[in-house]
Amino acid sequence: MIARLVIAWMACALPVLAVAQVSGSGMASTRDYLARMDRDGDGRVSLPEYQDWLSYAFDAMDRDRDGVLSAIEQPGGRGAALTRAVHRERIAERFKRQDANRDGVLSAKELASPPQ
Repeated sequence: MIARLVIAWMACALPVLAVAQVSGSGMASTRDYLARMDRDGDGRVSLPEYQDWLSYAFDAMDRDRDGVLSAIEQPGGRGAALTRAVHRERIAERFKRQDANRDGVLSAKELASPPQ
């Protein structure tokens, strides 16, 4: 249960926290944050770009790099195993809620907005 809550928090809160953190670290604007996520440089963040960016927490916890967070790798040292695929599905759900205009990409405004 704790692991699910942590993963849900990561998918929901990290985009907003990251924007706040970036602003506090001297980056000029949310557009600068978007530019860091926007690997193809089109000025928007696609689902794969969003998933890749937000996978850093999963990657940091996956100490044995097997693509699965075992119970021992999760906060509290317990919980059901979580695969990278399930993690990315959860991020995709978050992306859909963040995509306010439903155009399939996130703008700087959508990235800076609180989760829906």
